[in-house]
Amino acid sequence: MIVYAHGWRTPPHAAVRDAQLLHTLTRERVTTADRLYPNLTDGGFEPWTVLVRWPSASRIGKAPNHRIRDRAHTIGAPRPTGHAAHVMGALLGYLDSERPDPDAAPDLTTRDGYQLHLVGHSFGCRLLCEAVQWAADTHAGDTLEWTAPPAIASRPFTVDTVLLLQMAAPRDAFTTMFTHLLPTDEHDGAPLRGPVVATHTRHDHAVGFWHTRAEGQPGIGHGGMLTAPEPPSATRMLPIDEPYPRAVLDHRFVNLDATDVYRKGRHLNPAGAHSDHIRPETAHLLATLADHTR
Repeated sequence: MIVYAHGWRTPPHAAVRDAQLLHTLTRERVTTADRLYPNLTDGGFEPWTVLVRWPSASRIGKAPNHRIRDRAHTIGAPRPTGHAAHVMGALLGYLDSERPDPDAAPDLTTRDGYQLHLVGHSFGCRLLCEAVQWAADTHAGDTLEWTAPPAIASRPFTVDTVLLLQMAAPRDAFTTMFTHLLPTDEHDGAPLRGPVVATHTRHDHAVGFWHTRAEGQPGIGHGGMLTAPEPPSATRMLPIDEPYPRAVLDHRFVNLDATDVYRKGRHLNPAGAHSDHIRPETAHLLATLADHTR
């Protein structure tokens, strides 16, 4: 299952279009280049995509930008301010109770092994990160309750990967904002097993020039994560016919340089390549993350 959250100023029809296109491109990659994703093709790949549509419309400007930025955090937080964390917890709980235990399956390349992948764009990355870090909060009432970090896994099903496309957040966000993703002495962390992969490109002016004006520094989507609870690794976005070695993505936090791929923006659009993310190369990365998870 792929959960996709769109970014700032994305109208409903564009959000549906992007989610459908990413779904189609990912299926096409697995179908036409099965040698690159052996674990998916051996067991059958039937993805479901869930689109998170949220009110992101506003005028252009610093104050409207901050209002939508804060709204992404509010929606992702536990009630009474938000609901996404509860939805995430309910989704994980549903998958736990209604679907087979992946760890108990004799072969995870069968269709009995289910995975959950989060994909966000721009401010949608903030929404998903906020939601997943609170999805297992024991004080949230109807979300999951965890007694051990995901590495020990008191429940067998967690979020498998998080793919952050051109994230609109400060480069230190994972040490200042999203501090509950990994377990510490004070908390068990989020229900998250796999890597957090963040793309960046210097052609993205929305999280470069404009993010600097609004936040005082460039965003993750422009230069990558600067700090994280574990040191981020670094790699680049690969062509669709070149496989990602597992070791390249097998880290808790991964900076992925997409400068050679995310290059285009609409004519006279000051955002640059901020929305140049729905591409076959992105689908290749998503399919690879799903394949490595199995």
